[in-house]
Amino acid sequence: MTNLSLAQSYLRKAQARSKLLPILLGEQDYSDTIREAQEIVELCLKGLLRHVGIEPPKWHDVGGLLLDHRERFPSETAETLERLAGISKWLRKERELAFYGDIDFIPDEEYDRADAERAMADADFAAVVARRIIG
Repeated sequence: MTNLSLAQSYLRKAQARSKLLPILLGEQDYSDTIREAQEIVELCLKGLLRHVGIEPPKWHDVGGLLLDHRERFPSETAETLERLAGISKWLRKERELAFYGDIDFIPDEEYDRADAERAMADADFAAVVARRIIG
């Protein structure tokens, strides 16, 4: 499997998962909406990295690597890469809390519709960028 075909596979997986977000949001399952959005963004960003020949690491926030290798991307994507890196950082921070919570953090009580809608919009943005670049 080539980097390109694996990048396209990541994009297909992200697009399939994105169909779940409106369902989760409709069920008022805001924390799972955030968790799934994070996975979509991660797949999109790792697909972008693979597309330009970078083997992504096995950690969740790869936004910094997009910035480290910005010269491999079209020059008009500089602001886009900055935004994607910020999205990745935010969702990575929320990843475990949204799924597992903590003794003083109950995900169902802490996240609201606005948080979930932000995560959905960010995942949609990442998918649009990935489709545009990966194809």
